[in-house]
Amino acid sequence: MAQDIPTPDPSSTNTLFGTDRKAMAFIYGFFLFHMFVFGSAGFFMSYGQNPDLGFNFLFSGFAIFVYIIFYLIFFGLDEIWWLFINSALGILGILAQLDWMLALFGADMTNYPVQAHIIPAIYYVLYTFLLRRAVLHIFRAEEGSRRKRIIEGIYVAGSLLVYIPILAFNSGFLTGGL
Repeated sequence: MAQDIPTPDPSSTNTLFGTDRKAMAFIYGFFLFHMFVFGSAGFFMSYGQNPDLGFNFLFSGFAIFVYIIFYLIFFGLDEIWWLFINSALGILGILAQLDWMLALFGADMTNYPVQAHIIPAIYYVLYTFLLRRAVLHIFRAEEGSRRKRIIEGIYVAGSLLVYIPILAFNSGFLTGGL
């Protein structure tokens, strides 16, 4: 019956579980770990030796689709707009961090076709979205509250303060390159 379907509690952080901190701690912990594992798999399938991008798109595409369904269920459609903000931050993050991550394996972004970067970028966006939601929940930032706006501002500013210098350094801007 329709009345049996749980809906987000508008007085909380707008999640399916309302103010149940134990349930949300489990959900965030589970998905942060789960997405780290699948995101790592997507990363290694994109940048491993002889990557099979078709299989990676199939495997990771299915996982990403499932994550988005869960995001809609747990967080609601109104929160999904943050995926767009995280996408912009994710592009900066991927550009800033990907070369040094690949350098750990003796490679850089130019060793791979552009399409190889798509799956890791999507996982990065999904992971940072979940991380943002966890921070909001930890600090009990209710929907529409001043605290939520402050935390979101700190999240965006902090991301930019980390990504822009890394990107500038990697591009050679700070070391006399460009």
